[in-house]
Amino acid sequence: MNRSILIVICDFLLVSLLVFSSPDINRVTNEGAERVVNVEVSTNQTDSGHDLAAVMRLALDEERKNRERLLGELAKTRDGVSEREQQVQTFQQALQTKEQQFAAAQTNIQSLNRQLQSSSTEALLSKEKLAAMEAEMRRQQEQAAAREQQIAQLSKSNQWVLAERQRLAGQLQVAEVEKRHATEQATRMQEQVKIEREEKAKLVEGVKTLAAKSGELAQEIRENRPLASNTIFNDFATNRVQARFTASRPGLIGESTKRKEGGTLLVTDGTNTFALCHVQDTPLTFSVPGTEWEGITGTLSRGSAVLPIRSLSFCWPDPRVLSIPVTLPEARQLGCKIYHISSDPYKFQDAVLVGAGEGYYGECKFQIDLTTPGYVKLDNSFLKGLFGKFNPSRGDLVFSKTGELLGVMANNSYCMMFQKFDSAATFRLGQDVRDQHTGATLSQLYSFVLQLPAKLQ
Repeated sequence: MNRSILIVICDFLLVSLLVFSSPDINRVTNEGAERVVNVEVSTNQTDSGHDLAAVMRLALDEERKNRERLLGELAKTRDGVSEREQQVQTFQQALQTKEQQFAAAQTNIQSLNRQLQSSSTEALLSKEKLAAMEAEMRRQQEQAAAREQQIAQLSKSNQWVLAERQRLAGQLQVAEVEKRHATEQATRMQEQVKIEREEKAKLVEGVKTLAAKSGELAQEIRENRPLASNTIFNDFATNRVQARFTASRPGLIGESTKRKEGGTLLVTDGTNTFALCHVQDTPLTFSVPGTEWEGITGTLSRGSAVLPIRSLSFCWPDPRVLSIPVTLPEARQLGCKIYHISSDPYKFQDAVLVGAGEGYYGECKFQIDLTTPGYVKLDNSFLKGLFGKFNPSRGDLVFSKTGELLGVMANNSYCMMFQKFDSAATFRLGQDVRDQHTGATLSQLYSFVLQLPAKLQ
């Protein structure tokens, strides 16, 4: 019998029993009729109560049996489920262990791949070997992926997992051996590359040394090879700069103006650059008293380039030679060669004398005069190779046989050599130079020239 139907019947019987056993149901207006009814109802209640009790006992017994049976089945089911859960847990643990082992193997394979890639890069493997290694890496990755699928498909078999683990361990050992071989090969190739680099470095160093020695040798040859006077004069004529000066002062009738010009060149002491000229190529003269000029201006020109002269310095120890400072941008604007001071003026016995303004040049010997340090004496009796009107005079330029500037003729016999450009006095050129008292300065410089030895005056 269905349990739900049985419960409904029991509930109906209990309700009926309660209704029929209530004392209110026997209350009736007719007393006689009440007695008859009471007897009949009482009899029916007694029989119904016994039947209901019997039915309820049977239902309860059947319910108890069903409950005991269900409890027994539930216990068996729980035992079976516990046993299955334990089996599943055991299998999951085994499977997790296998997966960890596979992950470790895959990590080792990835590490091997990275090391192989690093080794191939550092050892400069050829493209063919690199392609073969990449193919082998892809093959191993495909094999690893296939093994992963196989492990996923056959994870329910513990024996297969053990066999696969052993096979994987063998493959890992093979991979380790291949890794060692690749590492050894990469090490050998690195050593070979290192040896080749050292040899190339030695070769490059040798080439650099040879080039440096060649440059030094070429420079030494240039420094010791005498140039022809024609070459030196042509070089000067090509790079000559024209210097023009104008000086003005009040005169008896209006303004008195004096102009002078001459050829010069640019020379450097390694730090600064100057244009050189003799005082006779300027409007300035040494006298007592000196001339008080109101304005002094000048320009340096070559071709179409014209530069104003900012200042004029009287050289030390001979103020008859003047230097004009020129900046590097100005020198580039003039576009001419910058001569160097002769580093060894006594290397050659002969020198080349060039008339900066007259256009003559020639070779002559010079002598060292111990009584006039800083000067050399040109021997006019040994003039040779004369070209043009040759009349050596003060202001002429003297070059060494290597083409470097030796000095400027202070007079007709002595050449003032340059070592550094020190100044005895400086004039700032401009339209108004009255505040510089040019007369007093020129007078003092004249007195200084008079104190020089007579052969230098």
